Amino acid sequence: MSRAVGRFPHLRQDVAASLVVFLVALPLCVGIAVASGVPAELGLVTGIVGGIVTGLMPGSSLQVSGPAAGLAVLVFEAVDAYGLPALGVIVLAAGLLQLVMGALRLGRWFRAISVSVIEGMLAGIGLVIIAGQLYAAAGLRAPASGLDKVLGLPGAAVDALADTEALASLAVGAGTVVVMVLWRWAPGPARAVPGALAAVLLATVVALALGLPVATVEVRGLLGSLQPPGADAFGALADIGLIGTVVAFTLIASAESLFSAAAVDRLHHGPRTRYDEELMAQGTGNAVCGALGALPMTAVIVRSSANVQAGARTKASRVLHGVWLLLFAALLPSVLAFIPLPALAGVLVHAGWKLIPFRRTVALWRAHRGEALILVVTAVSIVVVNMFEGVLIGLALSVVKTAWEASHARLEVTDKGAGPIRVHLSGNATFLRLPRILDALEALPEDRPVELDLSEVHHLDHACRTALENWAERRGAVGTAPVRVTGDGRAALPESEEPAPAPPA
Repeated sequence: MSRAVGRFPHLRQDVAASLVVFLVALPLCVGIAVASGVPAELGLVTGIVGGIVTGLMPGSSLQVSGPAAGLAVLVFEAVDAYGLPALGVIVLAAGLLQLVMGALRLGRWFRAISVSVIEGMLAGIGLVIIAGQLYAAAGLRAPASGLDKVLGLPGAAVDALADTEALASLAVGAGTVVVMVLWRWAPGPARAVPGALAAVLLATVVALALGLPVATVEVRGLLGSLQPPGADAFGALADIGLIGTVVAFTLIASAESLFSAAAVDRLHHGPRTRYDEELMAQGTGNAVCGALGALPMTAVIVRSSANVQAGARTKASRVLHGVWLLLFAALLPSVLAFIPLPALAGVLVHAGWKLIPFRRTVALWRAHRGEALILVVTAVSIVVVNMFEGVLIGLALSVVKTAWEASHARLEVTDKGAGPIRVHLSGNATFLRLPRILDALEALPEDRPVELDLSEVHHLDHACRTALENWAERRGAVGTAPVRVTGDGRAALPESEEPAPAPPA
């Protein structure tokens, strides 16, 4: 034992942390799988791969990977559209694409994605998860689209209130959420058990003791749930829609993992994340999950922060959490059959709520309204359209905002009543600011000379230069003195103006 402690000086802390992460991950792996429309065991498979395979690889030392609530909506849509056999192909292709991106050292570029877009994406996913799981909590079938889920909630509430079994199911789900919210105020020893696990255990005991008519998890067995993609499943890659789904899986899983890595790095003082290597680690894990027909994985901030807060020092903790998941899936799979589905729905409603950055949105609105607008538009677009197109809308809006800010130009007019009118243009003069610039210039008196100072213009694009030349040419055509330009290396506009002839000798 002393020799093991000598080789692994932090073994005790890592083992203790791994048990905490295992207890946090267990209900989430099962709940996310059920919410994704796949067998519960597939969530455990992804957690196992995330712990043992991705956990052993370099990149980040303390963040934990596994199935994420942020991808549950996309997985459900993919399974609904292409079938469960195609899921393995999609996840495998996404993993291989992540490996290529990591090899090309593109991991660091994900940090350039607007944080508002990422937070808006998570908020939109959270809203869809909450809406969908409210149906599941009542034992009702949820509509397919996010917008229909939201709009159908009033009718679902009426149906649930008229059905005794639906009310019992809803009570179990609501009780699960209440326990999770109040668990932080539990006595000290009790808080050692993660709130999600405690809530599911209590819901299971209550449902069994009272004989409540609620649905429970369907158990197929670990090996029986694995569905490696066959040769015929790869033919689906010819579908353009499926290719778009692969791209969506890749970009969203990569962005969520690398943003999680940045957040986890702020929680500890150990080695920093190497983003390209972490992207390859995520790609390897997803490739293995795809080959097994399991759910896609990302690095998950909830499990990662629990790992750090539990005192983990090395990657051994996340590897061991995968070992505990494997032992549970191999030895105790029948335990899953006692878990009420509305309890898992309650866990996911709570997880979806935590994805919505309420405080962050309010702070953004006060300080940077443009960023807050991007966040809200991205979230609403995901609910109204779908996740992939909603993220694209958010990215496009972010690019437009950046272009608008980058084109900031200031025009100052100084008119002393006599002599030339001095116009000072500064900043980045691009076509986006051209209408305001031309409005100001064309409003100048036509019977006075103008001096245009461009010395503080950082960038003058072709559209602006051409417009200024045309304005100067029109102004000179009415008999006014040519516009004198300073700071641009030329005496006057337009460029076509001929130099004055030299005086006779």
